[in-house]
Amino acid sequence: QLQLVESGGGLVQPGGSMRLSCAPSGFTLENSAVAWFRQAPGKERTGIQCIEWAHNARYYTDHMRERFTISRDNAKNTVYLLMHRLEPEDTAVYYCAAMAAGVCPTEDAQWDYWGQGTQVTVSS
Repeated sequence: QLQLVESGGGLVQPGGSMRLSCAPSGFTLENSAVAWFRQAPGKERTGIQCIEWAHNARYYTDHMRERFTISRDNAKNTVYLLMHRLEPEDTAVYYCAAMAAGVCPTEDAQWDYWGQGTQVTVSS
């Protein structure tokens, strides 16, 4: 089954950092655009950032851009989300999605692949 697999979530204290990983299962991310989303309890899913094969990035949510950074290692076929100064309000399930077309689309585009999500809980 072709899908994305997120990892790296868990429990972190407020003010801490965490790095999430997104890797494909059964296919490659070559030339794909990949984005991170999150969905907090009782809220809609929100786009965070997207990155293209050539490392061009697009931000979907301005208020997280100073603390969250998307990156990718094309040799490892993996995309990362590095999060700093985490706050309880960042508690959510974090998802990655991929678009084979290669250009970061709008947040509400029909993404080709999704992961199952990884839970991030920010709490003391």
